[in-house]
Amino acid sequence: MNTVTGAMGLMTIDQREEAILAPYATKSRESLGREFPEKEHHYRGPFQRDRDRILHSAAYRRLSGKMQVFTGDQGDYHRTRLTHTQEVASIARTLGRALRLNEDLIEALALFHDIGHPPYGHAGEDALQECLKNHGGFSHNQFGLTLARELENPYPDFPGLNLTREVLAGQDHRAHKDSPIVPSLEVQLVDAADSMTYDAHDTDDAVKLAFVTLDDLSELSLTGRLLRDIQQKFTSADPRTLRRNLAHDLIELQVTNLLETTTARLEQTDFSSSAGVQEARFRLVISEQLRREKSELEEFLYDRVYRHEELIRVRSDAQHRLKMLFLHFCAQHQSLPERNEQRVQTIGRPRAVGEYLASMTDRYCDQRFDEVTAAGD
Repeated sequence: MNTVTGAMGLMTIDQREEAILAPYATKSRESLGREFPEKEHHYRGPFQRDRDRILHSAAYRRLSGKMQVFTGDQGDYHRTRLTHTQEVASIARTLGRALRLNEDLIEALALFHDIGHPPYGHAGEDALQECLKNHGGFSHNQFGLTLARELENPYPDFPGLNLTREVLAGQDHRAHKDSPIVPSLEVQLVDAADSMTYDAHDTDDAVKLAFVTLDDLSELSLTGRLLRDIQQKFTSADPRTLRRNLAHDLIELQVTNLLETTTARLEQTDFSSSAGVQEARFRLVISEQLRREKSELEEFLYDRVYRHEELIRVRSDAQHRLKMLFLHFCAQHQSLPERNEQRVQTIGRPRAVGEYLASMTDRYCDQRFDEVTAAGD
């Protein structure tokens, strides 16, 4: 049982969750625990401790130096991998509180979900996948698990962060999208918040950086309708106001739609536990209309933003740097930092090099590339 020191006169974690959470939420007392058993904390539940461990990890801090879609060369307004993660956590907690799910678990899952991303976003992931295609490949979701289980070592008593099996299972779900297992509502909710977040902030960043215009977005069903509503509300709104309100309203509409649609479906059920939800294969959903409109927006972003010639150039340059560094460190024995060199003995040089590169920030990867190429001149 999760308890609080009796002398403090505070509610136990179990009592608090019983009073606040819905029957179908994941309870701390239901946790399958950790790989390496630990004594329970007096006033922090297991998922709260997971959140704190992730928040204080080196891998989490490095997310501030990793691009989401746009690079630092394109200004300092747009989102980084860290600010994206924080936005996902905020939206997910809002959804979780409304649905009376476990907010501590939700926040831990959200803060953890992108922790394994390499430098240069998905371009970096594609490059490392190509480099490691004969050595098991590369997945940022799988690398997140490696970080949590093996590479982050702040504790002397066990390797990794020793997160709960529930948080690890959420990341494993992302690493194996084709799995027939339906994850907990908390995991599903973080996935939904992730989708809502990047639809809104990629749209916002793309307009700010002039990759697309508000006029372009007015031609789409979802953003067109929202822009007309904003213009009716603020008749003299300038483009900056329109852009900012569009990002806000994109999130607001998606959150409200998911809550209304899911609540209506949950009211027709009688789930008494989180396990019951998974056994029934219950999934969070949005309305069919919003699903179609989101698909149209995402196709637009893919064609007009993610495949923009400037981003293609950035992706190509970034992938070249990673591939060159991979070849260099694979050929140069004893050239890795000591702890990465030690990994060579257990997983082989190519994967140890891949882990070293995947842990880098964009700037540090650029710096190492410059050092290596300068030394070769």
